[in-house]
Amino acid sequence: MKFDIDYIAHNNRLSLTNPYYKLFGSIIIMLITLFLNNLYLDVTVFVLMAIVIMGIARISLKDYLKFISIPFIFTAITSIYLVLFTGTGEAIYNTGFFGLIITKDSLELGIYTFGRVFACFSCLGFLSLTTPISNILHCLGKIKVPKVVIEIALLMYSTIFIFLDELNTMRNAQESRLGYRGTKATYRSLGSLFSNLFLISLDKSEKLQCALDSRGYTGEMPIYEPIEK
Repeated sequence: MKFDIDYIAHNNRLSLTNPYYKLFGSIIIMLITLFLNNLYLDVTVFVLMAIVIMGIARISLKDYLKFISIPFIFTAITSIYLVLFTGTGEAIYNTGFFGLIITKDSLELGIYTFGRVFACFSCLGFLSLTTPISNILHCLGKIKVPKVVIEIALLMYSTIFIFLDELNTMRNAQESRLGYRGTKATYRSLGSLFSNLFLISLDKSEKLQCALDSRGYTGEMPIYEPIEK
């Protein structure tokens, strides 16, 4: 799944908008969503962010769906776990599977958790899809976020693209050898994919450290500074 978030962040109608407005706006909305814990507010925030991202910033539906697909899967799995394995009180549904039941409390917990996580994630999506990472890091530096946090964020952001590129290359190679033909072959290919990805990630991290050391890295990385107008 090819997805270039850096290209999208530089090529949308809100990329040149003041990054401070977008950063503080996203943080404030996320905090309100977290503290109020209101499902209607969660849905409203998600819909509004989707309208801003696709309607105003003109980011395509396909790219937006790619962006939210993986968080959607993890959030859904977490919510299902909360529904099935937490909560007390009277059962409203018996699954008939290993005695698992769904109570009113657990159902509400799962739904509210899903809504809150996705509302906050849509705010984060708005910021990351409409603002280049260099501008975000510059803003964080100006508001006195510790440098070590900014550098870790920069390194993680850079390695994400290496990680996705390797993942895409290995998956294409497996598909070309019919690695996903049938359930058994799919499981075998996925196991091989993730184990190799782990080893390659370790190798890439060592090479990254060597590259930084060879360029005189002293524990402080320069951050983009926009030209004052």
